[in-house]
Amino acid sequence: MTEAAPENRRPGMLRRFLPLLILVAGLGAFFALGLDRYVTLDTLRDNRQVLSAWVVENWALAAFVYVLAYISMVAFSLPGGLVATLTGGFLFGTVFGGLFAVVGATIGATAIFLAAKTALGEMLREKAGPKLRKLEDGFGKNAFSYMLVLRLVPIFPFFLVNLAPAFLGVPLRTYVVTTFLGIVPGTFVFASLGNGLGAVFDAGRDPDLGLIFEPEILGPILALALLALLPIVYRRFASAPSPE
Repeated sequence: MTEAAPENRRPGMLRRFLPLLILVAGLGAFFALGLDRYVTLDTLRDNRQVLSAWVVENWALAAFVYVLAYISMVAFSLPGGLVATLTGGFLFGTVFGGLFAVVGATIGATAIFLAAKTALGEMLREKAGPKLRKLEDGFGKNAFSYMLVLRLVPIFPFFLVNLAPAFLGVPLRTYVVTTFLGIVPGTFVFASLGNGLGAVFDAGRDPDLGLIFEPEILGPILALALLALLPIVYRRFASAPSPE
């Protein structure tokens, strides 16, 4: 059977890589235009009255724009996720701000996951050596638990956890569910902090971003992570050969 001519393969290759190329181009444009200078708490502090008034007058539209902006930020792997979450809490309160941030982050993370999986996932698996295949097999058997732990405890950068599962064969449903559930605790902590930013700004102080590392907050999150690992531990002991 003859191979397809290069000119016939090109359209398929372009369709496969186009979503990823768009995301990479968007990231480059963000820095080229200097937009990173505006994703700061100082920008929020300087424009808080205008933003608050606009949200009061156009709540539904503001919520839509905020979620769309959060999706774009995560999908394009732009910096400033923490500032965006604080802004959500400031503008919409802890509950709605946290919820909008979780929804936006989940959709954005899913977009980059699908783009990476479509463009590079199959190719990497075809060329993967035995070590990577073994890692993929181990991760795949416990994908839900591993993903939940990685989302609950930010050991690795968020964008890296968005991409790596695309190359390890994590099912889309598992990815979406664990992303949504795993980011809820930390997101709502920072949304709550954002809800109190008005008083912090009025006092001329900066918010305490190390709040999440306080024992009363970090402790329950780590406990949830340990619970997520229990199925893995159980399977390990259950599959271990019994002593004779």
